[in-house]
Amino acid sequence: MKITDCETFVVGNPPPGFGGRYFIFVKLTTDDGISGIGEIYSVPFDPHLVAKMAEDVAARYLIGSDPHHIESFWRKAHGTGFMLRPDVSMMGIVSGLEMACWDLVGKAAGKPVYELLGGRVHERLRSYTYIYPDPAQGESDAIYKDAQLSATRAAEYVAMGFTAVKFDPVAPYAAFDPRQPSQAELKLAGDFCRLVREAVGGKADLLFGTHGQFSVSGAVRLAKVLEPYDPLWFEEPTPPEMPEMMAEVARKTSVPIATGERLATKYEFQRVLASGAASILQFDLGRVGGILEAKKIASIAETYYAQIAPHCYCGPVVGAANIQVAACSPNFLILESIQTWGGFYAELLKTPIQWEEGYVIPSSEPGLGVELNEAVARAHPYTGKQLHLEMTNRPVG
Repeated sequence: MKITDCETFVVGNPPPGFGGRYFIFVKLTTDDGISGIGEIYSVPFDPHLVAKMAEDVAARYLIGSDPHHIESFWRKAHGTGFMLRPDVSMMGIVSGLEMACWDLVGKAAGKPVYELLGGRVHERLRSYTYIYPDPAQGESDAIYKDAQLSATRAAEYVAMGFTAVKFDPVAPYAAFDPRQPSQAELKLAGDFCRLVREAVGGKADLLFGTHGQFSVSGAVRLAKVLEPYDPLWFEEPTPPEMPEMMAEVARKTSVPIATGERLATKYEFQRVLASGAASILQFDLGRVGGILEAKKIASIAETYYAQIAPHCYCGPVVGAANIQVAACSPNFLILESIQTWGGFYAELLKTPIQWEEGYVIPSSEPGLGVELNEAVARAHPYTGKQLHLEMTNRPVG
């Protein structure tokens, strides 16, 4: 069994665009006609260039190779160009290609990937969603800053079966952060927590999202506002580059700290754990370095009694890979869903991800358990110029 071909898809995400502006998928095919799919998350270059990067890495290290040799591929790519250090661009590429290798290996074995990584320990996976506007009700992006509208929407999600909702009212995030929260931001954070808690009562956890925009002292001030409402986590309170500083926040609040969507490889996550920066790890399978790397991180986290909550603000193939790791990890906490995996996410897959009353049901199909609908992917090429995610390029405040 040898890999003979690599194909890429750069897919535009149509309105309302939840999950990002585009998705980058990779498909590997073997000499016996089996194909495996993967997805690359948010490499900070033009997505068509990223697709070429994936094809280059595949040509160097995968074409002509056995897809079972995942450890060998990972080490070669990790060390390419004399690097041997966490690099989110390379690890994004590796993640998509490695994911596709696991899809091939699972299909060849006739088993879901989770059965090849120790076996399923969770029959279903608790999931959460961001509080998104409902275009059918005429809602707009204004909901992200409107505590009352968000509280009403949160109650609707809980009625659907969700037992956790996430909101992020104190954006934007700037290339010039970290900063202090303003009085207006502190009040808005408190209003969100109070009104959403009143709307959902004890039926759901509150997940308070930030993206590294605050200094240590600023994050501690914000944490004090959150504490009365008992959120399940305070996400990425300081920038990801210095987990030792995030650990200062963790030591000064009762709210659990979650982080990891911008980190790659076991080495970066080990610093998070060793410093005490977070007890909930949010690796993204499209960036962290692949499925096996995520499983290693989950195992290291077990020794710290830390839990995993895989991140997903991208397409459904990363979502499927998240499910595989979550299903076989004893320390799984909760899974990020893009609402209930309907709409364009369902259209992109031949069989949608199964979501039932707040839980994702792991597929028993071999490999990742999903198949890309290539006709839909090809019918929605991304033609824009913006990146998947972008920060404000001016100081805030």
